[in-house]
Amino acid sequence: MNAKQTIQNGKAILGIEFGSTRIKAVLIDEENKPIAQGSHTWENQLVNGLWTYSIDGIWYGLQDCYADLRKNVLEQYDCEIETLAAIGISAMMHGYMAFGGADEKILVPFRTWRNTNTGAAAKELSELFNYNIPLRWSISHLYQCILNGDEHVKNITYLTTLAGYIHWRLTGKKVLGVGDASGMIPVDPKTKTYDATMVKKFDELIAPKGYSWKLEDILPESIVAGADAGTLTEHGAERLDISGHLKPGCPLCPPEGDAGTGMVATNAVKQRTGNVSAGTSSFSMIVLEKELTKPYEQLDMVTTPDGSLVAMVHCNNCTSDINAWVKVFNEYAELLGVQQNTMELYTRLFNIAAKGQPDCGGLVSYNYISGEPVTGLMDGRPLVVRSANDKFTLANFMRAHLYGAIGVLKIGNDILLKQENIKVDRITGHGGYFTTPVIGQKMLAAALNSPISCMSTAGEGGAWGIALLAGFAVNNPQGLSLSDYLDNVVFTDVECTTVEPDPDDVEGFNKYIENYKASLPIEVAAVDNKQA
Repeated sequence: MNAKQTIQNGKAILGIEFGSTRIKAVLIDEENKPIAQGSHTWENQLVNGLWTYSIDGIWYGLQDCYADLRKNVLEQYDCEIETLAAIGISAMMHGYMAFGGADEKILVPFRTWRNTNTGAAAKELSELFNYNIPLRWSISHLYQCILNGDEHVKNITYLTTLAGYIHWRLTGKKVLGVGDASGMIPVDPKTKTYDATMVKKFDELIAPKGYSWKLEDILPESIVAGADAGTLTEHGAERLDISGHLKPGCPLCPPEGDAGTGMVATNAVKQRTGNVSAGTSSFSMIVLEKELTKPYEQLDMVTTPDGSLVAMVHCNNCTSDINAWVKVFNEYAELLGVQQNTMELYTRLFNIAAKGQPDCGGLVSYNYISGEPVTGLMDGRPLVVRSANDKFTLANFMRAHLYGAIGVLKIGNDILLKQENIKVDRITGHGGYFTTPVIGQKMLAAALNSPISCMSTAGEGGAWGIALLAGFAVNNPQGLSLSDYLDNVVFTDVECTTVEPDPDDVEGFNKYIENYKASLPIEVAAVDNKQA
């Protein structure tokens, strides 16, 4: 069946993901191959000191993204999207969307993962639960509102994430994929739902407030990948496709967060696998065989879409400082009258890093455009640190920046791989850091002392990942587990390259990271004395 027939016969599957700067839609066929795409660019707003997206902006973005997909289908295949086999909705994880009243409207503007005003709440809850509760998690936002005495809290009837909100309005179902749910309040990997002991502790903590609700009353139901998550209602179809062509009735898979869709898109949901997403920011996800011996502030514990425990190292910064330096080098080339293709310049500069000394000749780069909670910095200032005796060459300079982009990632993962002795069979990289072949893999392999793989499909991203989850929900007659479905159905013929760690590079990166940690007081002083 060709792509046009797939669409006309209602066999295509739609995945939509709300990223921080772009909403993307991907239409896939029955073989899980993308056949059409659409997108909408958007930006968050700082309103009353909090980062948010408006409700109108959310729906306009969704509708414009779908309209762009529909336009591209018309241009490519000369047909309309009338019915779909399944739909999946994904979005940036965490944050705070509270609803209440008879019409269940949003009570305060959506607070995104980017907000860091929840320090007091996260600290108290981490101590109460004996479990690391990050600033961006929904429970941190909720408890901070309680600590602040916010009036709206008493009126809450429903609390969810962005993905859960969109799904609810399209289907009428108050459900959430377990991976996204684990970013609201910790999930018990055994039950695949919210940790009962922590829920009880939270209810006891806020009991003196006298609210009419208990925590489980206002949370979405946590469900695993493949579970029944409802169908597109008539009202939902009208809200998604304002042209009126899309018919209601198709099933939706459990809504998921962007971390979960990244794991699916890199085939990293099986225990002892992991993935690293490295672009403007970076994070690693390692699927664990067992719980850690104790909580760590540097590690966020979430789950895969099918409920396995995952240790996440989340870094606020990655390639932005590299981008800034490439721009400077491009300006220098222009000054010399040399016309330089930007992508070629990236390739040349990334490849020269391979010729640098394994320890970067003593140079250290801090890529802190913003703060880094893993290293205790709530604000940032990009720095290059060197002494008079260091080997200051272009190759070492670029290598230091490639190391620095994943330095915080290494610090967090050293806890897993060295202190906790976690075993990993495969780590897959995706994102802009890996655009130049081999070199990004080589650097990360040195940092983690682990083979690093990259797939030809890695650029498809989270919208493809949630489309795969929607396909898993409707095209799995054998009842395979999610990991087996990905192994045996989706990734059977996907090209993959793997780079093994070089012992000299591993030793060099270890020296680099010791210099990095020893010089952190310089970064702290730069932040403390930052220009107004």
